[in-house]
Amino acid sequence: MQLIAEGVTQLAGFGVAAISAVREDGKMEVMAVAGSDAAREQLQGRRTPVDRLSRELEKADDWGLLRFVPHERLDESAGQDWGWVPDIEPIDGAEDAWHPLDLLVAPLYDDDGDLRGSLAIDLPVDGRRPGQAQRTVLNQYAEQARRAVLVALERERLAERVRMADAARRIVRTATAQLSLDRIVADSREALVEGFRAAGMWLQTFDRDGHGSARGEIYSSDGSHIHLTPELITIAEVSARAAWERQQATVVSPHREFGPAITAEQGELVLAYLNEIGVESLLFTPLGAGPEVLGNLVLTRAAGAPEWTEAEAATALDIGHDLGRAILNARIFEREHELVEELQELDAYKGQLIATVAHELKNPLTSVMGHLEMLESSPDFTGHARSSLQAMDRGARRMVRVIDDLLLLSKVADPDESIISAPVDLRRVVDDVVDLTLVAAEQKKLDVVVDLPGEPVFALGDHDEIDRVAANLVSNAVKYTPASGAVRIGVERVGNDVLLSVADEGIGISSDDLLQLGTEFFRSSNPEAVAQPGTGLGLAIVRRIVDRHGGQLEIESELGSGSTFRVWLPAAEPES
Repeated sequence: MQLIAEGVTQLAGFGVAAISAVREDGKMEVMAVAGSDAAREQLQGRRTPVDRLSRELEKADDWGLLRFVPHERLDESAGQDWGWVPDIEPIDGAEDAWHPLDLLVAPLYDDDGDLRGSLAIDLPVDGRRPGQAQRTVLNQYAEQARRAVLVALERERLAERVRMADAARRIVRTATAQLSLDRIVADSREALVEGFRAAGMWLQTFDRDGHGSARGEIYSSDGSHIHLTPELITIAEVSARAAWERQQATVVSPHREFGPAITAEQGELVLAYLNEIGVESLLFTPLGAGPEVLGNLVLTRAAGAPEWTEAEAATALDIGHDLGRAILNARIFEREHELVEELQELDAYKGQLIATVAHELKNPLTSVMGHLEMLESSPDFTGHARSSLQAMDRGARRMVRVIDDLLLLSKVADPDESIISAPVDLRRVVDDVVDLTLVAAEQKKLDVVVDLPGEPVFALGDHDEIDRVAANLVSNAVKYTPASGAVRIGVERVGNDVLLSVADEGIGISSDDLLQLGTEFFRSSNPEAVAQPGTGLGLAIVRRIVDRHGGQLEIESELGSGSTFRVWLPAAEPES
């Protein structure tokens, strides 16, 4: 446009030329000015209502593509409207003298007859209105200006659509981080509608079986309910599958043929529905990931809107891939969330069952042990009878320990069972635990090495539960360490945590068993470990207690080379 304007000033005998383009807001913006720096400074970027020019053109003389309005026909405010008036005096006595307010302009129309711009010409070099020969040259420049404006506007529109489509894709790709369809639609809604110059949109998802049944969801651009009949849902499903297979977005309009997946009868049904909701055309895009079709995206336009272009269809298909992946991610997350809830329900049921069974067993066992004590104190039982009573007593006590473990496991696994935290002197806890296991350690001639600091070391938590953690770890170390081996126990303050470590020289744990260690009722696959009495609840209780205290359990072990257990717990300051 600038080159054409300069050609008018350099070759057609005029001092100023300006080319303008019509904007979407109904104003004409000056895009190129040539010939005068003063004119360029005042005119470049100036915006004038199109209807103002149209009113002046009604008074103009027809000079081919050019229109000439003598100054005497212009409104008094014309000079102010056009923004620049040359500072010249007309030639005295000449009938064809150019007046500063004379208007010579070529309105530029597209092939449909819509005004798209103008070429304004001013300040003839000879000071006279152009003759026929000069008009011919100017008309040629007007045609060049028309083509330049149309090309420039089309490029600009394409660049705008590409920019908005890119923005839409970026927003849709941010939506892939969302894990709900509501958020996916919310994050992409505005960019899709604006980027495609659509009147509205809706997004339909198919259910997990791939059908657009009542179980599928429809999300509109404004959150309103979109009601599709079963027939329309079926048409949408079949069309989405066919479009995904062809990797093509489809335009549905009264002016276009329907795709191969839609019969004429179905097409009329679709058009009737569009007419019912005030939509003239739509861009139908399949949504999918890999071979799977997950739904469709519909962008709508009302009557009078531009036709859908191939570039828009290609961009919509790209977005269909992005949205498809986002929907698939949301579906996976939704299913995983459901599975987690099911597992949590099963875990809660298991905990309730364990607690109920343990309570029901403890009452009769208490009675059994009471009667055993009475029988053992009776002088009537001797020999084999007394040995049997002692065996029954040992079995009953073992069952009580198992039941106590079950009840404790149920308690520490219950998220509603809160902790009443207080400073716990871990050094004193370890002293008490070592005293309780000293007899068993001496029987196996174990070297128990206890490394405790000179000052108390306080952990924040429940005293009884922390005591149980230390007791289980130390007793396990004594149990699994062979005769004449060593057990090392340490306590220390490390930053904002306290560390309890228990190391043994026992049978060790295989890498496969380490993965399941701490699971309820899990017993090692090592025959030497299986030979030791136990229920598989000790480490499960330790892990649950540590977790609910906000701590961490670390286990280092190698089969045949012993194990080291480290428990990190939040540190606490002593109560004043």
